[in-house]
Amino acid sequence: MLSSAGAVIDWQGGELIKRVQFTRFKQFEQASFNFRPSDVTFLAGGNNSGKSSILHGLAVWEFCKIASLMERGEDAFLAVAEGRQGFGLGDDEFSPINLPSLKHLWTNLKTAKGESDPDGYTLKIRCEWDGAAEEKHLEFALSLANDRLFIKPVASNLQAGDRVPTAALLPPFAGISAREARIVGALRRRRIGEGLAGAVLRNLLLDMYQENLRERERLRGGKSKISDSDLRRLRESDPWELIQDALRRTFSAELIIGDFREEYHSYINVQVAKGDVEGYKLTRWPKYNPKDLMVEGSGFLQWLSVFTLATADDVDVLLLDEPDAHLHPTLQAQMVEQLETLASKKNKQVLLATHSSEILKTVDHRKIFQARRGRAGYLQEDHQKVGLLAGIGSDYAPKLDRVRKTKRILFIEGTSDLSVLKAFSEVLGVEWRTTWVPWHSTASQKDRAHIFRAIADEVPGLVAYSLRDRDDEILKTVGPALEDKNVNPAPNFMARKWRRRYIEGYLIYPRALAKAAGLPEGEVADILRDEFGIAIGDSFRQTEAPSAILDMRAKEVLKKLKVPAAAVASSFQADEVCDDIVTVLKELDAHAE
Repeated sequence: MLSSAGAVIDWQGGELIKRVQFTRFKQFEQASFNFRPSDVTFLAGGNNSGKSSILHGLAVWEFCKIASLMERGEDAFLAVAEGRQGFGLGDDEFSPINLPSLKHLWTNLKTAKGESDPDGYTLKIRCEWDGAAEEKHLEFALSLANDRLFIKPVASNLQAGDRVPTAALLPPFAGISAREARIVGALRRRRIGEGLAGAVLRNLLLDMYQENLRERERLRGGKSKISDSDLRRLRESDPWELIQDALRRTFSAELIIGDFREEYHSYINVQVAKGDVEGYKLTRWPKYNPKDLMVEGSGFLQWLSVFTLATADDVDVLLLDEPDAHLHPTLQAQMVEQLETLASKKNKQVLLATHSSEILKTVDHRKIFQARRGRAGYLQEDHQKVGLLAGIGSDYAPKLDRVRKTKRILFIEGTSDLSVLKAFSEVLGVEWRTTWVPWHSTASQKDRAHIFRAIADEVPGLVAYSLRDRDDEILKTVGPALEDKNVNPAPNFMARKWRRRYIEGYLIYPRALAKAAGLPEGEVADILRDEFGIAIGDSFRQTEAPSAILDMRAKEVLKKLKVPAAAVASSFQADEVCDDIVTVLKELDAHAE
């Protein structure tokens, strides 16, 4: 493509972004993010941590690139063009993302210039990538005046012939309708920016299908069929062939595109056929009638929208915002595997924002880019992934706010464990120290230690006390002071395990049970003996109690008597409380500050 000045820019792309810098964009007052320019990067983090904002920023950069090309021509991007005047657009022409007003592009809605902004262009987005001979960059600045957006390139080292990345944003699937007319590129971008990718899905599929027909006609060259070698290459590289093959393998389905002629067809007809698959051939099930695309499930449509964009030849950088939103965990795993294969095969870069624990648990931690306030980057250690899944780094984490203040975490398993411990502390006259922030977790001691290490990276001086049930583990795995012998000792992380099967085992004392249940003590003793084979004696409270007591199914007893665990604990007298309970409460008290 030639500009009026004769300069040539390769708009077919083929380059991948290695760095993006934001100035006053959304929550990023000043931020720079380095990305691996190949394969799939999984953007993860808590709510409002900046995952979607990174994708939105790249989408705005892409919009600025397209708008500048249309308004100023290709030479607007060359290094010699720096210092040119910007151009204005109405707010109704802004299409990359959906906003209440354009002010929301700016950090804290502050669009006015400061002392360091002589020309009023206060928001900047810069992308960098590796060119053929040197690192390339292109930076846009934005200004807002009377609801009119002004854009201009402010930094570039592009020369004639340089390749420029092409990015495309896909939000979670929505917006599909029964009738979809043919629409132009600008309106397509607006629909996607509004979060209505479904409204243009048929358009994208029709483009792919028609291009495939043209390529098949070219390869046929007037002959009756395409040669085997040409057909094999077509199936391995053509977007339409790739998406049909993936549909056959994933859903046992194919797409059928109806005839469409601009002169007299108003709407695009896309149907889905299903059947038995053998290689590249789908044989429809007997008496099966193809159905309109719209009636397929949300998971199918979400998957299809992702792979329609992923296979497109004119997109280098895929910006996928929670593409797993409607997918079953099994389909999520398949989607990730297929995206990684596509990224490698077609040299694409995928930035995928997700909250899916199923995805994050299975991918290599080195592919996870954690976004968080203040800092962001790829995970360096596997334990950071466990901390990420626990919600560390989220702005909406009041529990973590308490941890930052008290520097104490109490890991407990069951929902009633905390109330039982508090009840026993009141019975014993031991102050319950509120510095311990309860953290309910059924994770192993090893995974809890990972969470502890992840939080300790942010909270120096952190101390954790981790209590777990013994369950079916052998008694020898518990030390004299309830140390969990399966865990190597670690500074500031106290791994403890109940000597009895679980904490409810310390509640099966007839007098306390009877009081909590409102029954005669003798009746409770009979139930324990006759229905559970348990006889409670003076050894009940001792650390080295008989194995029948240590291993009894105490939860079944409480269920039979229909009494809450905390109510039983409150019915104890101080001299009846088991020694292990006393050990834990004293240790918690000793390390509370």
